[in-house]
Amino acid sequence: MMAFLLKGLVRDRHRSLFPVLVVSLGVLLTVLIHCWVTGILGDTIETNARFSTGHVKIMSKAYAESESQLPNDLALLGAGKLLEELGRRFAGVSWVRRIRFGGLADVPDERGETRAQGPVMGLAVDLLSTKAGEAERLRIPDALVRGRLPQKPGEVLLSDEFAGKLGVSPGDTVTLLGSTMHGSMAMQNFVLAGTLRFGIPGMDRGAMVVDLVDAEAALDMAGAAGEILGFAGNAPYDDARARTIATAFAARYTKDGDDFTPVIRTLREQNDLGSMLEYVRRMIGMMIGVFVLAMALVLWNAGLIGGLRRYGEIGVRLAIGESKGAVFRSMLLESLMIGLAGSLCGTLVGLGFAYLLQVHGLDYGALMKNTSMMAPAVYRARITAPAYAIGFVPGLFATMLGTALAGIGIYRRNTAQLFKELEA
Repeated sequence: MMAFLLKGLVRDRHRSLFPVLVVSLGVLLTVLIHCWVTGILGDTIETNARFSTGHVKIMSKAYAESESQLPNDLALLGAGKLLEELGRRFAGVSWVRRIRFGGLADVPDERGETRAQGPVMGLAVDLLSTKAGEAERLRIPDALVRGRLPQKPGEVLLSDEFAGKLGVSPGDTVTLLGSTMHGSMAMQNFVLAGTLRFGIPGMDRGAMVVDLVDAEAALDMAGAAGEILGFAGNAPYDDARARTIATAFAARYTKDGDDFTPVIRTLREQNDLGSMLEYVRRMIGMMIGVFVLAMALVLWNAGLIGGLRRYGEIGVRLAIGESKGAVFRSMLLESLMIGLAGSLCGTLVGLGFAYLLQVHGLDYGALMKNTSMMAPAVYRARITAPAYAIGFVPGLFATMLGTALAGIGIYRRNTAQLFKELEA
């Protein structure tokens, strides 16, 4: 039976070509948009995790309440001891100390007077130690534009755009002006080792990356940390595992009524990423629903037109004794074949376009010059396992629904009129 129906569809292109094209186009758009949205979401989450949130982040309760102000006077003390305990209790999680700070980068001239100055967003990480792996995690070697990575204390990295505005090159002296953990003025000279381009507008405008030991000395934060970030391996963010870690940590370390007690936040609980994830999930569901409805309506009309063309054929089949149910089921089987063919073609073409966007991406840097979001300037699609199957959901469901709606007319046929129709 299936071979007979398939042969009929191949020979009669009026019954198959237009429905296959409609299904292919709908599936193509579904797959492409799914990969595009997944890529944007994945890049945003990965960027936030690497530079800001980690998979989980530990801060003092008071620091967490004013996190946007970078209140290093509320930082965690004894961070080294806490890191050792975390390493023993949470196997498979990499814990790192970080200090974020703000200030001014001052460039002196040959007489020691200010030649250029600008606001800087500082990030202190363990650059000189190979055990922490922070340079690789932040992809600093790949982001290096000029100069080299710091090799000894007292060396610093600046974003290339910011260094250009200040007019400094590797080897020049840059002075950090800020405030210490205890509120006094901080002034520390650094040698510019190299410049970076992260591809993140917020970082490229005025980032300074220093070694953690240098930041501790400059900000009077020996043994302290503004934030402790946890990364559950190199795998993508797993919210269930992050919540498990957060629950276990809170039960062990967090104490009520103490402003300096350590608290933990998962990635979803930071930078409004939770609402973003939920929004994208709903958007993908609505997108598939819209495509299913649109394709079903188009295929319904195509089925009605095809039904008119096959009016005599259906009449003959009923007249020779074939039941209405059998005719209806054969039409559904035909639509299933059309849906499979269209879904396969649409998925292959959609994955092809998605691969191009995954490799080359689209640069939105011109639109994000003034944004403070921790998001990349170049967005890429991302092909994941669901992308290979998601197009079959609207492809098959829409064709079956369209045929089912159009095929209802079969049950309305009056057998007594069949011979008059055949005579005509």
